[in-house]
Amino acid sequence: MSIFTEAQAKAILDKVIALSKADQCTAQLKGSIDGNVRFALNNVSTSGIVSNVDLSVEVAFGKRVGIATINEFDDAALERCVRRAEDLAKLAPENPEFVPAVEKQAYKPTATFSPATAAITPEYRAQVAADSIQPCKAEKLVAAGFLQDGQSFVAFANSKGNFGYQQATNVDYTCTVRTDDGRGSGWVGHNLQDAKAFDASADIRIAMRKASASADAKAIEPGKYTVILEPVAAAGLLAFMFNDFRAREADEGRSFLSKKGGGNKLGEQIFDPRVNFTADPGHPDALVMPWDDDGLPRERTPIVTDGKVANLQYTRFWAQKQGKRAVGEPGNIVMAGGTKTTAELIKTTAKGILVTRTWYIRMVDPQTVLLTGLTRDGTFYIENGQIKYPLKNFRFNESPVIMLNNIEELGRPVRVKGDESDLIMVLPPMKLRDFTFTSLSDAV
Repeated sequence: MSIFTEAQAKAILDKVIALSKADQCTAQLKGSIDGNVRFALNNVSTSGIVSNVDLSVEVAFGKRVGIATINEFDDAALERCVRRAEDLAKLAPENPEFVPAVEKQAYKPTATFSPATAAITPEYRAQVAADSIQPCKAEKLVAAGFLQDGQSFVAFANSKGNFGYQQATNVDYTCTVRTDDGRGSGWVGHNLQDAKAFDASADIRIAMRKASASADAKAIEPGKYTVILEPVAAAGLLAFMFNDFRAREADEGRSFLSKKGGGNKLGEQIFDPRVNFTADPGHPDALVMPWDDDGLPRERTPIVTDGKVANLQYTRFWAQKQGKRAVGEPGNIVMAGGTKTTAELIKTTAKGILVTRTWYIRMVDPQTVLLTGLTRDGTFYIENGQIKYPLKNFRFNESPVIMLNNIEELGRPVRVKGDESDLIMVLPPMKLRDFTFTSLSDAV
């Protein structure tokens, strides 16, 4: 069994803490049951269930730290794990950035567990595959996709009396649909916590329409264009930018939020005044654990307010050094938007390009967050409020910092998870001017 109850988990953790002879001890249990089904060329290729649970023990003698892990939980195994961590700590050099374990905390639970998701069966996964494949077969299209679902728990305790326990669920579905001659491609993705809100037979129609419509793509000259980025396309770029909202990198001159001559740009106008980002563990569309990896409670925290940098993320070490307060590292990013769908943004666009998805994104310049990447799975030319024809894909060179200063309109936010990050985001479709495409790509 890989999902322990709170009582079962606490009994193990209490034993571990009691066994330790170190100055401090922190123990964490993580367990999960993950199912999946993969299909390609309109056939199921693999399916399976993976069940696992692990214990990690971290101890410290002064500033010397040792960590050991194990997946056995009898008394003898627990003691071996603790002693191994202690032996390693005694051999380790001192960590100059060591901070003690967190004191006892109060956590506000978040509703990260869905019984419907935890109850997913192999038959359910097979039906998702069938609902994806059969419509494509009927229209001479080819589907390839992956469904992952899981239930998990996290429990931790330390020698200062801190303890946390919570369960979670997750569903992640992606599907690429191609025309049978390979000239057209469409994509759909859906990440959610509650399987009751998922319908593969509806999602697949989105990818099918884009695949059929994207055949016979035309080439146009690269350059600066008005674009509509669908939320998942925007997520691929924004995930890189949020890595730079750490105070230490900014203070040390290593990010776009660094000031010339020292310091950071906290409080400065960096983006269009319509840009608002918040981290909120209790947001109903993006529920996450109420603590971060250090056991710090997550709080609803404004990150960007009306285009101004409202908060930077401090590690406990950097907060201590700078005399600041550390809060839990965000597990999600929520962006405010408007009320229009992507289709409604298209209707108000005289000329532009619709981008379904971005991928293979790489950093070019960390100081400006200049990124390069490719469009894929449905890129279309818009004229007079209508999609006129499909386009060959582009390589782009663009910075999300510049992008968020070139906003024409924001649509209705939806939950997404970008390819380049596990961060859960709630993002709107974005109409942006002067998005830079640098060359064409023959890939579909």
